[in-house]
Amino acid sequence: MRVIFMGTPDFAVPALRALVAAGHEVIAAYTQPPRPGGRRGRELTPTPVHRAAEELGIAVRHPASLKGAEEQAAFAALGADVAVVAAYGLILPQAVLDAPTHGCLNLHASLLPRWRGAAPIQRAILAGDAATGVQVMQMAAGLDTGAVRASREVAIEAKNAGQLTEELSEIGAGLIVAVLADLAAFPPVPQAAEGVTYAHKIDKAETRIDWGMGADTVLRQIRAFAPAPGAWCEIGGERCKLLAAEPATGQGTPGEVLDDHLTIACGHGAIRPTLLQRAGKPAMPAADLLRGWAVPPGTRLE
Repeated sequence: MRVIFMGTPDFAVPALRALVAAGHEVIAAYTQPPRPGGRRGRELTPTPVHRAAEELGIAVRHPASLKGAEEQAAFAALGADVAVVAAYGLILPQAVLDAPTHGCLNLHASLLPRWRGAAPIQRAILAGDAATGVQVMQMAAGLDTGAVRASREVAIEAKNAGQLTEELSEIGAGLIVAVLADLAAFPPVPQAAEGVTYAHKIDKAETRIDWGMGADTVLRQIRAFAPAPGAWCEIGGERCKLLAAEPATGQGTPGEVLDDHLTIACGHGAIRPTLLQRAGKPAMPAADLLRGWAVPPGTRLE
C-alpha cells in the first residue's frame, strides 16, 4: 500500500520500520517539529520518528498544525491508501481522516475504551491494572473513540513504563502489518459504551512522591514514571529520582529512613529504592549511591 506514517516518539519507530520491511511504500512521515534540546537546550532536536524516517529515505513533514486548508490539501495530494498513526501528538481534522482510501489507522497502547488519551501506559500502571495492551483502531472524530480492528493484551506485572512501552511498540508493529496485509480479515468492531476512562497527560506535580501513600501506591508511581520523567523526592534538600524500588518490611513515620539500606517508611508498609539518580549525575544502584552519600537511619525525606 501507499502509506502515510504519522508518529513522534520512540514508541512509533518499530511500526515505521515494520511497514517498510513488509514492502509498503511509505510516501511520507509526519511528525512533531524539532524541539530545542541538547546540552544547552538550544539545539533543535528532531523526533525519533524524524530520525528513523530520514535513515530510511522517507520524506519528512513536520507541520505545527493540520487545521489549515493548505496543509490538508498537501496531505490529500499524496494519494495514500491508508495513514498509520502512532503517538503522533496532533489532532487530525476530519478532512485528514477522510483523505486516504482506507482512512487512518491508529496504534493505541491500551485496551479501549479504557485509557483513551495521551498517557495510557502510565495511567494503567498508576491504577494498578493487571493488564493492558495495544490495539489497531479505525480513527474517527473524537478522542480515541474509533472502532477497533485488532487487539493484543499484555500482562503489566512489575514492568515500568519504559519496559512496557518497548514491549507494546514491538507488538503493535507486528499487529499493524498483519492488519494491512488483509484489512477484510480485521473488520472494525465498535468500542463498548461502558468502562470508558481517560489517560490525561502527566502533570509534573504527580511525579513527586508522597510518602503518606501506601507502599504499593509509591511503587506503582516509581514504575509509572521510569525511566522518564522519574518519580522523585528530596534527600537532604537535594532532588533525587527513584527509578526502581522493591517492597520492604518495616514501619515508621512516612518518609523516615529505617536502616542503612535506605528502606523508607510509607503511609503503610515500606519500600527500598534500588536505582536512583541525583541531579546532574547518572543513575546508579542504591548501594553505590550510599557509599558516597550518607543517608543515615532516622533521616526524614520531604
